[in-house]
Amino acid sequence: MIERVLQLPNGVSIAYQLALRARKTIGLKITAQGLVVHAPKRISHSQLQDILLQKSHWIQQKLHQREAQQVLPMQWQDGEPLLFMGQDIQLSLSRHAKSLPVLLVGDMLCVRSPNVDDPAWVAQRVLQWYAQQALPDFTRRVQLLATQMGEAVTRVALSNAKSRWGSCNSLKQIRLNWRLIQAPPHIIQYVVAHEMAHLKEMNHSPRFYSVLGQLFPQHLQVEKEMKAWSSVLHRMA
Repeated sequence: MIERVLQLPNGVSIAYQLALRARKTIGLKITAQGLVVHAPKRISHSQLQDILLQKSHWIQQKLHQREAQQVLPMQWQDGEPLLFMGQDIQLSLSRHAKSLPVLLVGDMLCVRSPNVDDPAWVAQRVLQWYAQQALPDFTRRVQLLATQMGEAVTRVALSNAKSRWGSCNSLKQIRLNWRLIQAPPHIIQYVVAHEMAHLKEMNHSPRFYSVLGQLFPQHLQVEKEMKAWSSVLHRMA
């Protein structure tokens, strides 16, 4: 990647990464790092600049959208906003003589302990609580679909993957990302159905999507929603 800067007539400078490829057209992509441009190897600098200037409105619009959608990192402090099953909840930290179980009371996730000033300790306890809620919920959903499909699942386990929401292997073991318990129920159900469909088809062929469509008819719509939810769910490390 080559680091470049696009200078706009209004004085705005846009840094971008240039990748020269064996291709005939120019491709633009907005990533977490910013603008990435894929261009033909033989294109001149002036030609590239002219084309980028023509696309500058689109580029600025997409960069503004990306900035608006960026999620602030978790602070693990009192009043921190959280999500559980698609509902907004709030972290409530209070000092106590001993560490008590984490409890969800109304829309408050209550952590009571002498260690509430230690963000790493608070994070560990909260993540444990989320995992404890996730496994029985996911297991219930898997078992219901397994009965519907006439299939036997040998194991349901939690995953901590950074880039996958779930997996299914030839041993009929289902793994689901614990972060999903933050999402609305229909998002969770879609991911569970997707992995369960792999019990019939260990691929993403038309036959797989036929099975998925029977288990979760709205899968195309929810698959698009997942892209918007991804950064929100990964806010919790």
